[in-house]
Amino acid sequence: MVAVVYSGSKTAFWKITRNGQVVAHCNTTGLNPCFVDPKTILQILNKKVVLVNHAENIKKIYFFAAGASSSDRKEVLAKTLASFFRYSKIVVENDLFGAAKAACYNQPGIVGMLGSGAHCAYFDGKKPLNNNFGLGYILGDEGSSNYFGKILLKEFLSKKMPKDIEAKFTLTYNLDRPQILERIYNKPQANIFLTSFFDFITHNSKHEYICKLIDEGFEKYFEIYILPTWLKHKDSELHIVGKVAAELEDRLRLAASKYDLNIKSIIKEPIQNLLKHYIN
Repeated sequence: MVAVVYSGSKTAFWKITRNGQVVAHCNTTGLNPCFVDPKTILQILNKKVVLVNHAENIKKIYFFAAGASSSDRKEVLAKTLASFFRYSKIVVENDLFGAAKAACYNQPGIVGMLGSGAHCAYFDGKKPLNNNFGLGYILGDEGSSNYFGKILLKEFLSKKMPKDIEAKFTLTYNLDRPQILERIYNKPQANIFLTSFFDFITHNSKHEYICKLIDEGFEKYFEIYILPTWLKHKDSELHIVGKVAAELEDRLRLAASKYDLNIKSIIKEPIQNLLKHYIN
């Protein structure tokens, strides 16, 4: 059996195959080694019956994870997985590598990520080239779901929302200032909390106020991530991977057109393309 896993910070998508066919699949909480320690990872794995039942039969795992951005983090994650999947050879790469493989396979191209976080890199057909974009949800991630969550909360707490949107936001979440600040500054995984507000963006994406927030976020994304990469690799095709890109595709393509850029493909769930690549 072979398992292919793509993990953002919020959700990890698991596909387990035998002889090239998917025989089991599940989702778990995201296994980002920056935010989830080995003990918690093992607790998450042990709670998933599908994984427990197949653990001893899986012989190879391709694992692509947000936060697996250094050799030390990759090693820690691989060792943790190996203690659960005892008979598996485990390959760990970061989520950007997975996104690039899903979008380009072995061809060069520019690959952007817009999911719970944001990133971009030039992929040379073998690996994404190093850059300085990966600053995380506090210093970076413009245009991502946690970015939009952060903007919504700031607007709400600053009383800058239109009255109809403010009323809808209050009805949906029933949060006050002390609760929000407590959750952001004193509880773990503030990034996941911020990401949870993205559904409000998608459900109200036709509202003029929300459209403006979306467009401003995407303009920042293009100016900070895509344009600097494109200026170095102008002949490359542009691909963007992630839930935010897929669910707000019309607004994203509109933002791209402002910079005379054409997005070749938008992929919501890279796990499907990774599966085709690694089991064939």
